[in-house]
Formats: sequence, C-alpha cells, structure tokens
Amino acid sequence: MPRLIEAPAIAPAAGTPPKRIEEYVGRVRTDHETVSVARMRSPQGWVEPGQRPEFEEITVVLDGLLRVEHEGGSVDVRAGQAVLTSPGEWVRYSSPEDGGAQYVAVCLPAFSPDLVHRDE
Repeated sequence: MPRLIEAPAIAPAAGTPPKRIEEYVGRVRTDHETVSVARMRSPQGWVEPGQRPEFEEITVVLDGLLRVEHEGGSVDVRAGQAVLTSPGEWVRYSSPEDGGAQYVAVCLPAFSPDLVHRDE
C-alpha cells in the first residue's frame, strides 16, 4: 500500500546563514538508510563547509543558483539543471546570488552526518 508522507522532517543544517532542510525520505523522517530525498532552501550568501561524503548526491535546482565547488574548480547549477557528485569527491555548496536557491537533493545511501565528513 502506498505510504503518504504528509510533511517533511526539518533536519539540522550546516553553513551560514542557515538553510532549511526538509527531509521527505531518509534516516530522519522515514528510517530509510538506502536513500534520502530532501528539499533545501538556502538564502543568498549561504556557504557550507567543504565535505567529502561517502554517498552519491543528485541535486536538482528548482529556483536560483547553486554553486558547487570541487577540487578542479566550480560549477554553477541553475533552475532546471542538475548536478551529480560521486562518493569520496570533495565538494562545497553555496548560493551566492540574490534570492538564494531552492533544490532537491537525493543521496544514495541516505544522508547521515557520520557519512558527510565535513572540513574542520
């Protein structure tokens, strides 16, 4: 039987100024360990620490611009575009433009603070 998820769980976020993480599926909301799906709302100027996660992340930008820095440079991902990052790859996300960004992140396996390995 299909399972309705009536509302997301609000998960703690890294970076400043704070962004909003709304997890629909994952370790916090549904006890899933294999995948997480969350909507992110990051304000203009938000930057999070660099990270080297153990999970694959697929990010679809719904609105605004999400900048993804990596060891070879950076890529700007705009509304209607997506970016795929691989496990073990160093990345740092930010939303530098007016209005910030809104995007959906899918992590395989599910996001966990123990798997993200943020920079000090």
